[in-house]
Amino acid sequence: MQVSEAIERRVSIRAFRPDPVPGALVAEILERAARAPSGGNLQPWRIYAVSGVPLAEFKALVAANPFGETPEYDVYPPNLWDPFRTRRFQNGEDLYASIGIPREDKPARLRQLAKNGEFFGAPVGVFFCLDRKLGPPQWADLGMYMQNVMLLALERGLDTCPQEYWARYPQTVAKFLGMPEDHMVFSGMALGYRDEAHPINTLRASRDAMDVWCELRGFE
Repeated sequence: MQVSEAIERRVSIRAFRPDPVPGALVAEILERAARAPSGGNLQPWRIYAVSGVPLAEFKALVAANPFGETPEYDVYPPNLWDPFRTRRFQNGEDLYASIGIPREDKPARLRQLAKNGEFFGAPVGVFFCLDRKLGPPQWADLGMYMQNVMLLALERGLDTCPQEYWARYPQTVAKFLGMPEDHMVFSGMALGYRDEAHPINTLRASRDAMDVWCELRGFE
């Protein structure tokens, strides 16, 4: 698979089959992803992959605390402005439309949101963590590591869904994983085999035209 093909095919999957993923395959993907660049070669990532009984135990903890905790960081800036507000709004509308949930059906939308806590049925949950004393450049490095994981997973016939949702459960995640006190969870990721029959997996988020966000200067 060409890199360009993997980038084009990667989408966030929100319904997975329960088929288990071999631990050796997960380890291979996570190890290869560590070729991601990082400033000064700090390699700031600390990764936890959970499956089987431990994953079931973790899901039970989350289900018992549906409202979450005080987030360690804001996933979106307060009072999000355009064009970002419109992009986020439209993406949400498209997602719920794919599974026939109208805007006025708030309970159904909340039930769908809660499926994040189940990793959308994926057999593997991955947590991406780092020392909280590190700064935005290292957060960007961790994001590049995550992108590597997603593309490598696709190459091996797997799918993913990155989940900043887990910023809502900093204490639960930290305690369950036994994270060092100076570390924090940055994001999670569902990993597994997509449910091809589920309509939510037909969603393909839109992208603005290149001339909206890019300028080319000095080229012939």
